[in-house]
Amino acid sequence: MIKQTRIKKMILPLVLFISLMSGSFLASAQLLDEIVAVVEDDVILESELGKETAAIAQRIKASNTQMPPDSILRKQVLEKMIIDKLQRQLAERAGVNVSEEMLNSSAADIAQRNNMSLDDFRAELERQGIAYKGFLDNMRNEIIINQLRAREIGGRIKVTDREVEHFMETQEKIGDEAIQYHLGHILIAVKEGAAAADIQKALGKADDLVKKLRAGEDFKQVAMSHSDDDNALKGGDLGWRGIGDIPTLFVEVIKNMAEGAVSEPIRSPSGFHIVKMLELKGLGNHVITKTKVRHILIKTNELIDDAEARKRLLALKARIADGDDFAALARSHSDDKGSALKGGSLDWVSPGDLVRPFEETMSTLEVNEISEPVQTQFGWHLIQVLGRENKDNSAEYRKNLVREAIRKRKIEEETELWIRRLRDEAFVEINQNRL
Repeated sequence: MIKQTRIKKMILPLVLFISLMSGSFLASAQLLDEIVAVVEDDVILESELGKETAAIAQRIKASNTQMPPDSILRKQVLEKMIIDKLQRQLAERAGVNVSEEMLNSSAADIAQRNNMSLDDFRAELERQGIAYKGFLDNMRNEIIINQLRAREIGGRIKVTDREVEHFMETQEKIGDEAIQYHLGHILIAVKEGAAAADIQKALGKADDLVKKLRAGEDFKQVAMSHSDDDNALKGGDLGWRGIGDIPTLFVEVIKNMAEGAVSEPIRSPSGFHIVKMLELKGLGNHVITKTKVRHILIKTNELIDDAEARKRLLALKARIADGDDFAALARSHSDDKGSALKGGSLDWVSPGDLVRPFEETMSTLEVNEISEPVQTQFGWHLIQVLGRENKDNSAEYRKNLVREAIRKRKIEEETELWIRRLRDEAFVEINQNRL
């Protein structure tokens, strides 16, 4: 590792030496001047940093948050770019990639969530001055990084039934399940194995920031200017979370915090954390609509294409309209052998139990109504809704939330350590003259 670091530290001087020997010193010096940072075997250029800084500045302005000084903003953006580049390099070595099909599907999902067609969504982005290609590139980057983190971290995270039960036993006694917390977060990072003097310096900085925040300084502004956390450029906003969705070391602290309060620095292996209680709210009962449904499935294959599958289902629907029994036809014709034995019945299902095209069609049907043929990844379906009921699903819902929240918390804690370790162990050389 020592030899590798020494070799890498020779990269810029070596390029300069070659330029002098070739008689092109002036042109090469101009080229070198555009290099803001060397990250392992890659570089970040001034043009890249300027473009990313401008994009983030635009988002900060749109959120009506006070802009940090240019030098601090550039430093934070550069740090984000360094971490992103390190993750992309690791993803490339691991063979993680995103297909065009997956990228286009993700863009279509985002458009749909905004109640737009993909063309309308693209036009809206361009109206806001956001190039669609740039949007796709950023989304590709996010998907790759998320896949990398899932691969490096997610597979190691396990949540046992006992952990869920223990959480519910302890937290239900004090009613914390009824509360949602909107938190702000600042991290003053400390390297693993740091000297006592460095730890004390970081603590002094954290103490000073706490005093400023309690004196009324804007939290988002302070987070953007000083936080070493991955969400610094979002103003340190962690969003709304239940108690089980909050990092373990924050839980006891935030339970005693009023809205607007700022915590003392909290020590962790990553450094010192400052938490602000931005808002609090309660949770009501969770009521879901359960649907009793049955179906007939025709799968496509070498002999049955989409048109033929649809044709067969339409013929079955006509027979049902003429008085044939749905259950009998499902038993004799459905390719879903599990449900066919039960007359096509999937019994009572909850939201999210079935694939989206099936569920979306099912939700539009009246009781006893039969759908037109519907295509999913499994084939073509004829769907009939037999009943609906509202059910207070609060206990089951809470248990699922707790399980997911514990998993998310573990992932966040492990991700934070993983990112700091990735950054600390990498070769990164920053051209301070460009900041």
